Amino acid sequence: MRIASLRSSPVSPGLLAVLVCTLLGCSTADPVAIDRGEPKVVFIIVDGIPADVLETVPTPFIDELAGEAGYARAYVGGESGGTSESPTVSAVGYNSLLTGTWANKHNVYSNSIDAPDYRYWDIFRIARQQNASIRTALFSTWEENRTKLIGEGLSEAGGQKLNYYFDGFENDEERFPHDEARQYIREIDALVSDEAASYISREGPDLSWVYLEFTDDIGHMFGDGDELNSAVTLMDANVGKIWQAAMQRQALYEEDWLVLVTTDHGRDTDSGKNHGGQSERERTIWIASNSERLNRNFYNMPGIVDVLPSLLTFLELAVPAEIREQLDGETFIDPANNRTTTD
Repeated sequence: MRIASLRSSPVSPGLLAVLVCTLLGCSTADPVAIDRGEPKVVFIIVDGIPADVLETVPTPFIDELAGEAGYARAYVGGESGGTSESPTVSAVGYNSLLTGTWANKHNVYSNSIDAPDYRYWDIFRIARQQNASIRTALFSTWEENRTKLIGEGLSEAGGQKLNYYFDGFENDEERFPHDEARQYIREIDALVSDEAASYISREGPDLSWVYLEFTDDIGHMFGDGDELNSAVTLMDANVGKIWQAAMQRQALYEEDWLVLVTTDHGRDTDSGKNHGGQSERERTIWIASNSERLNRNFYNMPGIVDVLPSLLTFLELAVPAEIREQLDGETFIDPANNRTTTD
């Protein structure tokens, strides 16, 4: 099911590029092969949004991003009943994306993140090992994504891997007083999104991760219904800021931006307030991407572990054999051997 087919979309990035080209006096008289430019990636995790909710709530920016072919349902939780079965819990899902492995390998089974196994490298560690000059960034409403999952600065996790990070605001109760309605998380999500968009516009990092939390908090409080639907639309607006910043850079510089948005788990069927088990709704997530090189794996219920190899493929980064052999995922983006096109 494609969310873009359900509603009309705003101005497409293709049309934006044409408008910018017109203003700059580009010539499109003859078909000419052009290089798409330097590959850049920003991946966004928006917490706790089941696929069936995303597909029914107005999300114009994700619709625009996905276009006609860039949306698919996916799954988390590993093999239900098998060795790789993983709880459908937030930090577990994040780390399965970051490492391309299920919990039986990366060893994160709960949000407490007690003893992550850093032998399973995260995407920033792999990228930095393959290209020491790569520029990386993290924008997050939860500090432990950086301090525990990525293990930034820890020798056993690969040391310093981030050029820039923007997080930890949930710990600043003077600036963001904690309230039962979790509006402080809503405010932090907005701040994180604004900074991600601003930093991408200014600096154009090669590999960025954005994490937004508010939708999951609302899900836990209210379950399925109007409150969650409104939070999803708000989340979409935050994603839209980042999406538009990436498209502006793509139009103005020699850069080829991949923007990928996903979630970490679904919700229970009874109320929508809970998650963690192996029900179909808890395991069913979704992926939206603007990639024009999506292959059959993308449309065949990919796992969240397929995101890491896909992003590395787009960045044209090889994975060391000893790391590649550990991965549970495979790419759903084709290699860049045809990264030229005609106008």
